[in-house]
Amino acid sequence: MASNEDRLYACLANRRWARSVAAGQDPDRAMDGLTDDDWLEAMRAHPRIGERGGADSTREQSRAMQASAETLASLAAENRRYEERFGHVFLIFASDRGADEILAELRRRIENDPATELAEAKRELRKIAHLRLERLRAS
Repeated sequence: MASNEDRLYACLANRRWARSVAAGQDPDRAMDGLTDDDWLEAMRAHPRIGERGGADSTREQSRAMQASAETLASLAAENRRYEERFGHVFLIFASDRGADEILAELRRRIENDPATELAEAKRELRKIAHLRLERLRAS
C-alpha cells in the first residue's frame, strides 16, 4: 500500500512538497514555497499532452485523446517545438478540454517569453494538483 507521501506525490511530483503536506502543511502554502527547480521537477513527471501517461493523466486528457489523428499529430509536433523552446513539457489543465482548444492554447503560449511561460505552466500544474488532491480526498 502506498504511503500518504506517495499518494500526495502522485498529485504533484515533488518530494519536498509531498513531505510537507504529509506532515500537515497546507497544500497551497507548500506550493507557494516551491522554487522554479521544484516546479520543473514536477513537470518532468508529466506526459506530453496527447500521449498516454499514468491513470490520472489518461483520465484528464480523455476528451483531448478523442481527436482526429491529424489533430493528435499536430499536438505532437507542437509539443516538440514547445519543449525545444522552453525545456519542459507543455502543461495545461486538460480536464474537459478538447484537443483543438488545447492546441490553440499551446500555439498561443509558445509565443511567451520563458519567464511568462514558466509562470503559466506553474499555474496550470497547480490546477492539476488541486484536481488530483480533490480526487485523493474523495477516495
